[in-house]
Amino acid sequence: MSARNRELLNLGFAALVASAAFASVSIVGTGLVTTHWLGYVGVIFGLYLVAHVVGRFAVPYADPTLLPIVGLLTAIGLTVIYRLGPEDARRQAVWIAIGIGILCATLFWLRFDYRVLERYKYLFGISAIVLLMLPSIPGLGHRVNGANLWIKVGAMQFQPGELAKIFMIIFLAGYLRDKREALAQGRLKDLGPLLLIWGAAMLVLVQTSDLGSALLNFGIFLAMVYAATGRLVYVGAGIALFLAGSAALYNALDRVQQRVTVWLHPWTDDKVFCAINGKLEYRQNCDSYQLVKSLYSIANGGFGGTGLGKGTFTTVDGVQLIPYLNTDFIYSAIAQEAGLIGAAAVLLLVMVLVARGMRIALIAQDGFSKLLVTGLTFGLALQTFIIVGGVLRVVPLTGITLPFISYGGSSILANFVMLALLLLVSNRATATAVNR
Repeated sequence: MSARNRELLNLGFAALVASAAFASVSIVGTGLVTTHWLGYVGVIFGLYLVAHVVGRFAVPYADPTLLPIVGLLTAIGLTVIYRLGPEDARRQAVWIAIGIGILCATLFWLRFDYRVLERYKYLFGISAIVLLMLPSIPGLGHRVNGANLWIKVGAMQFQPGELAKIFMIIFLAGYLRDKREALAQGRLKDLGPLLLIWGAAMLVLVQTSDLGSALLNFGIFLAMVYAATGRLVYVGAGIALFLAGSAALYNALDRVQQRVTVWLHPWTDDKVFCAINGKLEYRQNCDSYQLVKSLYSIANGGFGGTGLGKGTFTTVDGVQLIPYLNTDFIYSAIAQEAGLIGAAAVLLLVMVLVARGMRIALIAQDGFSKLLVTGLTFGLALQTFIIVGGVLRVVPLTGITLPFISYGGSSILANFVMLALLLLVSNRATATAVNR
């Protein structure tokens, strides 16, 4: 069976799983056995079929597991979002449709040789900094939850940091391919342009209080430097700088102190100062309210879950128990209704996606391709760890999203660009091996 036929078969399986999930949520929500939910499944499956057909022409040798796994992840996310709010699910479906359109356009645009991106590495690096600076511009930036992450134009909001992350990875892949031998030999002068662009990006992220993205980009930077040079000394120096920077930020920013305190001590027996209303409150009823309710939600799911559509996410008055549930805390909703089994299955899907990505990096024939895929794949893995770790109280909470699952157009669009690049590299690497 050809790779594309295996991809089509896997897409069919993903559609069956999505259909069962949507049917369960619909039946529980309405109390009726209807077929109106087929519209969501049919539209999404049809869009992925279009992407599959485009892939047959643009990337015929690409890994056949990437698109179906992404399809299943987006279907899981759309199901949970539909269960939490049908109107948000409609908007998410539109973003997925646009994302698949961008995926197809990228595949066609770069189908002959995506490595042309390497020629413009400095342009991508500078563009990443500009994108990160946009939310700080008065009148354009929009502050949400204490962080300047968004730009707002009319009724439209966009998070430029998602696209900036991909631009930064392209820059790092191009620059490190040129300088990896010099860096492996310890010529620190070649770190100058690298540290200049990356350091500027970090300063902008800290200035906008987007600490989650700062941690994510820092981790990607270290991983790519190590992949390019093989020298642990750079990783050790980076970790030392990270610890020193974390201590400095902890002492300088109240926001960081609050996040660490909530992480270490979410419950209190005595009332403490509440930064939200300026009164004395139990911390679990104030600063750590969101995290504590999330942990209760996960605990309520147990091993097998309450069942899709049967979780408890609102009070009897209809007030949402966990703020930003369909974005930052969607994993806790999955864990409650699908239990440990379902939550672990989601993580396993991400792990398979990461494993396939790393395999692509191993078989890629040139340094730019290897580093590009390594950065994209490691970024996906680290982003998943940061958001899930925050929800599970393994690490402090940050404001990033769960890839392909959380509600949000910016994240969806950027993730589909990432998928397109993975497919392009996979296609070239496999085609080269087959035609030898």
